[in-house]
Amino acid sequence: MSSPIVITPRPSAVSRISARLLISLVLLAISVVLNYVDRGSLSIAAPLLKDELGISPSQLGLLLSAFFWTYACSQLLSGWLVDRLNVNWVFVTGFTLWSAVTALTGITDTFAVLFALRLLLGISESVAYPSYSKIIALNFSEEHRGFANSTISSGLVLGPGIGMLFGGMLMARFGWRPFFIILGGASLLWLVPWLIFMPQPTPKAQQFAPTDTSAGPTLFEFLQLRSAWGTCLGLFAGNYVSYFLITWLPYYLVRERDFSMDHMAKLGGAAYLIGACTSIACGWLSDRWIASGATPTRVRKSFTAGGLALSGIFVGLAVVSGPLYCSAALILGLAFFGATCSNVWAITQTLAGPRAAGRWTGFQNFFANLAGAVAPALTGHVLNRTGHFYWAFVIVTAVALAGAACWLLLIGPIVPVIWQRAPLQNSTA
Repeated sequence: MSSPIVITPRPSAVSRISARLLISLVLLAISVVLNYVDRGSLSIAAPLLKDELGISPSQLGLLLSAFFWTYACSQLLSGWLVDRLNVNWVFVTGFTLWSAVTALTGITDTFAVLFALRLLLGISESVAYPSYSKIIALNFSEEHRGFANSTISSGLVLGPGIGMLFGGMLMARFGWRPFFIILGGASLLWLVPWLIFMPQPTPKAQQFAPTDTSAGPTLFEFLQLRSAWGTCLGLFAGNYVSYFLITWLPYYLVRERDFSMDHMAKLGGAAYLIGACTSIACGWLSDRWIASGATPTRVRKSFTAGGLALSGIFVGLAVVSGPLYCSAALILGLAFFGATCSNVWAITQTLAGPRAAGRWTGFQNFFANLAGAVAPALTGHVLNRTGHFYWAFVIVTAVALAGAACWLLLIGPIVPVIWQRAPLQNSTA
């Protein structure tokens, strides 16, 4: 069978993104920031919360991992929902719920209630990435998906940095309870501009509206695709790097590197900010590269695989260098992590197409977010056995290099998959 012909637009043929769609994109990026501040705040509050509620280290470990249990498992349902219902309103429902859960966390007095709220937070936030992917697949063409995805991914990188920088300082001054209450309540204000500027139905969106709920790929058909497993394993590796840094970097810098809390917060905030800027820049560059005639396969794989490999290498170098070079290595590691984030979901959206973007993203995120349970636990186990972080960082580098190989070798040409279960209205039978 011959390879499909990929036609790329000339630079002069590249359309402009409408102002309304740009506003929607910025609002989605802000929602990602809020999403990651919400999910990471408990890690920052852990020392204060542990003492106030009198919970054991094992209970604290359960609290920190509870989010990922339901977040990963709920991805399958969320992907199914956004492919069958109006994605804008599915996202509004999830956003409202996770903001309310964040606010309620600040008034919780018992371990059991706090544990239940973390489980609920995972369920409500699970709608986010399937919704982002569906919205982009419906409203952005191939030559704009790098920029669109990288803008959203900049929030993924920036959120932990903002949480680490401002969350740590504010909790130290005002306590953890006011922080959660204000964060959850203020997040609800985001809904006002979103309800005004959320993407409106377009001819393209209507073309792929789920009028035929039986159309589209089955899970079995999806699992037969080598490229599907390539995206799942590649994202798992990227998430392993990300969740290792989110959950253990503050502890490593303060306890093993003897950084002060302020030094740790400033370094983490600066590194994540640079990573966010790199993500946007690489997304824009990838779109320009495609517009100049390069194939999406070459462009998207270069950024995802190259960025992940270099991120893992520099993060690994941080553990074997002095304090100054450790800081530089972590900054470079997060900068290249921003590069890989810029094109991850553009690959998924092109392969899946608008009809299956939600389901593909849901399964991919389900599998990849198992790293949220593995990375913190495995790092803690290594730390208990060895007494230091050296081998934990070596594992991060090895996982990142393996993930880069998945992006390069397991995924075939980045062109839309022709699903066996085509829409009924397009059937020739």
